[in-house]
Amino acid sequence: MFSLSGQRKPEVEEVHRYFTLKGVEDVNVTFEDQQKINKFARNTSRMTELKNEIEAKKKSLQNLQDASDDLMMLDDDSLLIPYQIGDVFVSHSQEETQEMLEAAKETLEQEVKGLEERVSAIQQVLGDLKVHLYAKFGNNINLEADES
Repeated sequence: MFSLSGQRKPEVEEVHRYFTLKGVEDVNVTFEDQQKINKFARNTSRMTELKNEIEAKKKSLQNLQDASDDLMMLDDDSLLIPYQIGDVFVSHSQEETQEMLEAAKETLEQEVKGLEERVSAIQQVLGDLKVHLYAKFGNNINLEADES
């Protein structure tokens, strides 16, 4: 995912404090630099997972909104509406079902907000790491995500 000078991860020639990367020019990579590169990769991966989770929750939120809209269009208030709780459907009145849908939507909205805050925090960490790593390695390191 991330490469130095467009090559695969470098081979470690020694298990000492310094590693040498072969690229356009020789660049010494300290253990601390390698830790920062690893932290960048882990955080990028985690951010991708969080964004996928946000997308799934937003889809669920849209489904709840659609169900709520459909429920409002019902003419007969005496109908019992099946509402899924876990693996079981429980019948409730239209008003109770509407309240349960609203509560579920609020919960999902809070979860999405929390996930978006975590993504924002990770983006801040990634920005700081990019500044440090590009300052040290310049064009010898690629921290941009592949579009493949």
